[in-house]
Amino acid sequence: MALRILVVDDEEDVELLFRQRFRKEVNDNKVNLHFANSGLSALDILKDVSHQDIIVILSDINMPGMTGLELLEKIKAQYPNKKVMMISAYGNEQYMNEAEQKGADDFFTKPVDFKLLKEKILSDI
Repeated sequence: MALRILVVDDEEDVELLFRQRFRKEVNDNKVNLHFANSGLSALDILKDVSHQDIIVILSDINMPGMTGLELLEKIKAQYPNKKVMMISAYGNEQYMNEAEQKGADDFFTKPVDFKLLKEKILSDI
């Protein structure tokens, strides 16, 4: 069964980028990608019974409405077994420390090193 990944980012071009970078893994049925453009949308997707087998959530930090750090807290409280990795254009210590304190499993800065990201995600399958 494919590893199900939810990517949460308010930037429209992120979905196309992830689909391009994970094309081989999707075609080989190793990865199944899902997308949300806000924290609230991500929580709605996770509540949906048909999406409860999503294992990895990749979330941007800076989003309007609910930030990625707020989303991280909610996911870890409601779904403690989900792996949540944060992505930010700002690799500053404050964001990294706050993400770690709130239970983030990893932290990546933009532009994302997709080779490293794939290694960390796919090493579990």
